[in-house]
Amino acid sequence: MSTRRAFLSALAGGLALPRARAEAQPPANASRIGYLAVSPLKSPETRSILDAFRQGLREYKYVEGQNLVIEYRSAEGKLEMLPGAAAELVRLNVALIVAPSTPTVRAAREATSTTPIVAVAMGNPVGDGLVQSLARPGGNVTGLTFLGPELVPKRLALLKEALPKASRVAALWHPGSFSERTSREMVKETESAARRLGIQLRLVEVRSPDDFDRAFSTIAAERADSLFVFPSTLLFNHRRRIIDLVTRQRLPSMYPVREFVDIGGLMSYGTSIPDLSRRAAGYVDRILKGAKPGDLPVEQPSKFEFVMNLKTAGVLGLVIPPKVLGRADEVIR
Repeated sequence: MSTRRAFLSALAGGLALPRARAEAQPPANASRIGYLAVSPLKSPETRSILDAFRQGLREYKYVEGQNLVIEYRSAEGKLEMLPGAAAELVRLNVALIVAPSTPTVRAAREATSTTPIVAVAMGNPVGDGLVQSLARPGGNVTGLTFLGPELVPKRLALLKEALPKASRVAALWHPGSFSERTSREMVKETESAARRLGIQLRLVEVRSPDDFDRAFSTIAAERADSLFVFPSTLLFNHRRRIIDLVTRQRLPSMYPVREFVDIGGLMSYGTSIPDLSRRAAGYVDRILKGAKPGDLPVEQPSKFEFVMNLKTAGVLGLVIPPKVLGRADEVIR
């Protein structure tokens, strides 16, 4: 009898299990969207952006697992894996794809011309051919731009103000971050700004994570007195490696976003990527309610932050001019 009772108990438990799982599933009418990332989903690079995005969704009354399902796909840090990850999301027939950066937007757009794509932080959407215009995107891509390439000359000028004696500046860049046209214009404008500022600019390429050691050996050989980092998904995702190499060479550096400064970089100037991620939820809401992405204007940031790390300045033995410190939106002490 005890064996029979155990069998019936196990059978009852087994029958109850699918019912419990079913109750945990979101309702059938929950919206289903895709999220395409470059870095692993549990990495710090992706986690902070995802947290901000989920916060934005909650502001629009979307709760993951209740009235919203998110299909996540990651290239695991390898840009060459993005096309396959994007194609998989399209096969899942999601209502839209959220793409955090220019490379992810490009991969998603190559995978589909019909599924709406919400971009979190495009660099130069018109110049890269991702939209027809900011006011009328016209296709299946819309979202936000962080004006990365356009702010490069401004960052170089701030570096010179903070480091008046800087004359040999190494510029770390990833040629594949944007389209050839955008990259060419960005480099041209930066070189022009360098000449006006009396700076010798040395461009140092990084095309993959394997190039960092070689790049910094080149920077050391060139005897650069400071470093300037161009906007790039690859460089952003490997910012801890960059900071480690910069610290080893004691190079004062300017970065495109504050995430570099938070972990020991000297200074940055740009918009907040988590803020853009939070705001992207508004596009998700409008598209799920029937809006067409081609009719939704691309938003440009209106607020930029200049962040300075005085701890790093102290380690490097730098005295930052008071007028530059006075312009900083935040000083890390």
